[in-house]
Amino acid sequence: MNPIVHPAEAVPLQGRYDGQFGQFGQLGQPGGPTLVQYTTVNMTTESPKDHIIWSLCCFLYLNPFCLGLAALIFSIKARDRKVVGDLDGAQYYGSTARCLNIWATILGAIIMLISIITMTVIAVKIHQMFSSNSPYNPSYNDNYRG
Repeated sequence: MNPIVHPAEAVPLQGRYDGQFGQFGQLGQPGGPTLVQYTTVNMTTESPKDHIIWSLCCFLYLNPFCLGLAALIFSIKARDRKVVGDLDGAQYYGSTARCLNIWATILGAIIMLISIITMTVIAVKIHQMFSSNSPYNPSYNDNYRG
């Protein structure tokens, strides 16, 4: 096995062991200049989300207990804060709008599901009621021998 050889510029600085004196010496080459390495990290800050489209959909389609309206108001506030440059305020209003949108979506879906189930049950009951009393039903009059 061959050890991995790194160029001298990529090797991190380490203390050298001075075998004569039995202790660690100074960093870098003896008598030479020490190499200091700098690391630059470029971090792009992502602007906070305002969830304006989701809020509009919740306001127009799913607006139980006016949660869609409240989410739309907080989304607009988040967008205003982002334009002004207050990213902390935009983050706060955006997260509040997100929570309100989640609740509006869940409650709207539950209400819609309950409505569909209720309408289906009512339609089946009405169909059963009219089909059992119909003269066209074969079991309407068992005494008829036509």
